[in-house]
Amino acid sequence: MTLLETENVSKVFGGLTALDRVAIAVEEGKIVSLIGPNGAGKTTFFNCVTGVYAPDRGRITFRARPMIGRAPHEITRQGIARTFQSIRLFAEMTALENVMVGAHAQSRAGILGALLRSGWVLEEERTLASKAFQLLEFVGLTDRAEVWARHLSYGEQRRLEIARALASDPVLLLLDEPAAGMNPRETEDLMRLIRRIREQGVTILLIEHDMKVVMGISDRVVVLNHGEKIAEGSPVEIQRDPRVIEAYLGTT
Repeated sequence: MTLLETENVSKVFGGLTALDRVAIAVEEGKIVSLIGPNGAGKTTFFNCVTGVYAPDRGRITFRARPMIGRAPHEITRQGIARTFQSIRLFAEMTALENVMVGAHAQSRAGILGALLRSGWVLEEERTLASKAFQLLEFVGLTDRAEVWARHLSYGEQRRLEIARALASDPVLLLLDEPAAGMNPRETEDLMRLIRRIREQGVTILLIEHDMKVVMGISDRVVVLNHGEKIAEGSPVEIQRDPRVIEAYLGTT
């Protein structure tokens, strides 16, 4: 079943075409990687999918529902979560509190409920804290639950961002360069974590420059160059595609 589908998605900034008629289909239960040179339009594509930008043209559907025109928080409630290329944690909140922020996306208590602190709101807070702790356990950070985010190592911060995204109960998780800045051991741990997330029933679309990660975990790979999709296929097919070799992978 197709979970996310884009057709002819285009985005122009001034005179620069960031995306040019991009069509991508992400099947449920798959790990799909989006690769390409810097400036290829990958993060712009993520921003269009998550409501940060509105495409100038095209169609985006998620579970057959149109997404264009929805606010980012509405798209999160539909079941799409993301991380960012630059870490965006709350530096002076604990790891547990950071994950609880993500869980609030699916909570019933609004601002008024949080202020009144009624019994059901307090119970919901306890439930969210329990869920957040379980997610910290899932990503291997239970011993860091009460540590401020700014005191975590780089690799730990990356895993915390993923836990926070998972707290909103996504059906589709978008990861923007999750392996950036990681050492080889952290990268291996990340690959195992991404596979485990998929085993939990979450479909994954990721942007990544580390070809070991891309070729090691992807079911499908989509290649952008100058805002256009130039190739799509299995990791083996992408490694052999002459257009991809010329534009991105390079010759050996």
